[in-house]
Amino acid sequence: MALEDAKREVDGAFTRAELKGLAFENAFAGAPSFLRRRYTKDLAGVDLAITGIPFDQAVTNRPGTRLGPRAIREASSLQPFDPPYGWDGFSPLERFAIADYGDMAFDYAHTPDVPARIEAHVAGILAAGAGCITLGGDHSITLPILRAHVAKHGPIALIQVDAHTDTWPDDDAARIDHGTFCYTAVKEGLIDVAHSAHVGIRTVVEDNLGIAIHDAREVHARGPEAVAADLKARVGDRPVYLSFDIDGLDPAFAPGTGTPVWGGLSSAQAAVLMRGLAGINLVGGDVVEVSPPFDHAAITAVAAAHVAMELICLWGWTRA
Repeated sequence: MALEDAKREVDGAFTRAELKGLAFENAFAGAPSFLRRRYTKDLAGVDLAITGIPFDQAVTNRPGTRLGPRAIREASSLQPFDPPYGWDGFSPLERFAIADYGDMAFDYAHTPDVPARIEAHVAGILAAGAGCITLGGDHSITLPILRAHVAKHGPIALIQVDAHTDTWPDDDAARIDHGTFCYTAVKEGLIDVAHSAHVGIRTVVEDNLGIAIHDAREVHARGPEAVAADLKARVGDRPVYLSFDIDGLDPAFAPGTGTPVWGGLSSAQAAVLMRGLAGINLVGGDVVEVSPPFDHAAITAVAAAHVAMELICLWGWTRA
């Protein structure tokens, strides 16, 4: 059946009739929507929307993450032929109506307006009754996304995979910075600190504001299964938002990012960690900081596309 479908499927981003189902369009051809889902702004009947926020004007080092959503979509074309590996046959593309909601429109020259636009963009998706997984963009986008989710769910348990905690102090409300989003989120009361955690950290943290840290060395020493078990116990049944900064991976596995730090997680460890979180009450998530200009052979984009699929699996696991 897959071979017969491959002969006639093309440009499924625009031509596919159903929101559910695997896709057999040639990976190297056609319009690159995320996982070959239909591009649509109509969320009627949509269970989960994938959207891109191509913003990178809050970085401290190398730019380029504005090109991340496009690269992640292209890399994802390798995945929609089969159910994701390691999920015991669970097939979210067949079980749920998933749509590519496209990217958020904004005026790049009016940077101060961007956070409010992001919050409204995500709030609109949530108001339509759909879940939301976001492709970034730099890590500053997570703050307004959290605001939108908290408006619906109340304070959220955060799991953040990252080389940095992003809790550097910043009490200037006008600043937009990918290294301070978590500090601001804590100060605004968005994050349930007692039930949140950082994973993969390998930079100095002066004050992590009470959020637990499972640094990269711990993951290497104890293994991702053990760390995932600790995370599940910490978040319990609370609503969880999972933000995956691709620099949580070692530069060997994610060279295309703005602030690479050695000693990080391998892609294999990340896969086991994410699978080990099955059963958490994931209400939303993102994968950020993919910078294609520094990405040899799309290594980073491929990793990010897999992370996004894992987020979809986590979101769907408790809803199947």
